[in-house]
Amino acid sequence: MLAAVLSLTLLGALLGLALGIASRLLHVETPAIQAELEAILPGTNCGQCGYPGCAGAAAAIAAGTAPPTCCPPGGKAVALALADKLGLGLDPASMADAGPRLAVIAEDLCIGCCRCSKSCPTDAILGAPKQIHNVLKEACTGCAACVEHCPTEAVAMQPVPVTLPHWVMPKPLAA
Repeated sequence: MLAAVLSLTLLGALLGLALGIASRLLHVETPAIQAELEAILPGTNCGQCGYPGCAGAAAAIAAGTAPPTCCPPGGKAVALALADKLGLGLDPASMADAGPRLAVIAEDLCIGCCRCSKSCPTDAILGAPKQIHNVLKEACTGCAACVEHCPTEAVAMQPVPVTLPHWVMPKPLAA
């Protein structure tokens, strides 16, 4: 018994050491601008931009194959930050921004098919089969991936409700 435990421990240690050395030797460096652009993106990995997650979108924006406005959940603020980082001119008036939105499920229309919860990239939708579903507001990123998957149109996007944690002072009017 002791020989088996010692041999498995030695085997695990040697394989772990080999993996550690291989990860250092075969590490691929990403460009610094790509890492900076990825830090600006929201990190929801929803895929609405057409790229596999925020890392893929950051690589495409850094390569110049995607515009800085490709991230729908990020909205105008992320697009302006990306354009500023890249030194591109971007007209904020030409971009439509509805502000932050959250998914809301109408309980009288929900049939419990679970299609919305399977399409949610952040697991913000709770519910069991043939039961009413609900959205965790803290986890919802507003990507709207769940809206097109609902067969009864029970899921809708609504503005973030004004509550004490989400309240933002309105900007002063221009004189």
